[in-house]
Amino acid sequence: MTALASRTVTALSRAEWQEREDAHHARADGLTAGRRERAARGQTHPVDDFLYTYYSYKPALLRRWHPGAGVELADAAATPRAAWSWYTAGAAPGSLRVDVAGFTEAKSDLLTLCERMLRLTAARPGQFGCFGLHEWAMVYRAPQPRHAVPLRLGQRGTDDVVEAHDLRCTHIDAFRFFTKDAVPRNRFTPTRADQPMREQPGCLHAGMDVYKWAMKLGPIVPGELMLDAFELARDIRALDMAASPYDLADWGVAPVPIETPEGKAEYVRHQRGFAERANALRHAILDAWRPDQPTG
Repeated sequence: MTALASRTVTALSRAEWQEREDAHHARADGLTAGRRERAARGQTHPVDDFLYTYYSYKPALLRRWHPGAGVELADAAATPRAAWSWYTAGAAPGSLRVDVAGFTEAKSDLLTLCERMLRLTAARPGQFGCFGLHEWAMVYRAPQPRHAVPLRLGQRGTDDVVEAHDLRCTHIDAFRFFTKDAVPRNRFTPTRADQPMREQPGCLHAGMDVYKWAMKLGPIVPGELMLDAFELARDIRALDMAASPYDLADWGVAPVPIETPEGKAEYVRHQRGFAERANALRHAILDAWRPDQPTG
């Protein structure tokens, strides 16, 4: 990965970038309020807390606003931002900008992976026949519950649903949690090595991972896009659990019963919408970061 080609630099006045930063703080605080309040009480939520434990990004990191690549912040050199990693002096006295060249050089392999995952996934047709059965495969013939939440159909009913369907999971980070009895039932055997060639936009986990790639790209992605990706991941997680075998009524989650034709239709309808949102974000992130490379 080479440094970005020369690009037009956008200069923001102190008032302009401060307004964006304040708006970002308010939005991030609203999105993470539940998590922060629960953490203060020592409580957890089986649906909402997943994004913080699985991806390990804390609310404070979500709150940090970056302007993204190619943006110069006027009168920022005397602010705490000057001590943040990957910032350097801008062209105008007292200004700061993200050190894209330094970040790219230091994280070349990671950025190459991020670009491959975003670009290749967006270019691939979506598959919409999995019906969220990855969550069912994770508890298929399980000797003990995976989570401290009851199964909506019980163990036998859950196993019957898996056995009545064709498992088509393409995502390694879902497949790796399948029970040993579910593994041979899956049509594919995804691995970490072939992940860039298997990811497809219909996959809910691939959609959630847009948030992961945005976070890994750090300061070169505008904070607004990062929060868009977080919101998408949160919405996808809600469907993922609603379509799962778990009974989450006590948590206010109405099931999407994918064992029925009606439930399948509802799942696919949401799945297609998430695929469109995820691809729009993949293109937006690439356009903001790599404007020298067409995104299709």
